[in-house]
Amino acid sequence: MWERDSLDVLKLWLRDVQRDIGLSLRKIQEGERPSLPTRPMQLIGQGVFELKTADEATWYRVVYLARIENTIFVLDSFNKKSRKTERNDLKRARARLSNVRQRLQKEMIDAKRKKDR
Repeated sequence: MWERDSLDVLKLWLRDVQRDIGLSLRKIQEGERPSLPTRPMQLIGQGVFELKTADEATWYRVVYLARIENTIFVLDSFNKKSRKTERNDLKRARARLSNVRQRLQKEMIDAKRKKDR
């Protein structure tokens, strides 16, 4: 599931980068190891990872919440020119993670209420 503009940003990237990211996300979705490097992003939250690739000029990043009931939540897509992840990118991903968790909790409560009727 793509949060906010994360898919729109990815669609602006080079076709090869889009393909590599897409293939890795599919592998993660299927419970396999992605073909691109990943790393945990504890600064954003538990269960959040960064999928990484690069070309000669740019580092491409996709931040996602690990699989929940067969769904990968892509929190953010961004590119960067330096090794450091910008504070605004971290803040945006944290806010989107919070929104996803609130939405999932509401869905769980609604499903329980519906079941109890």
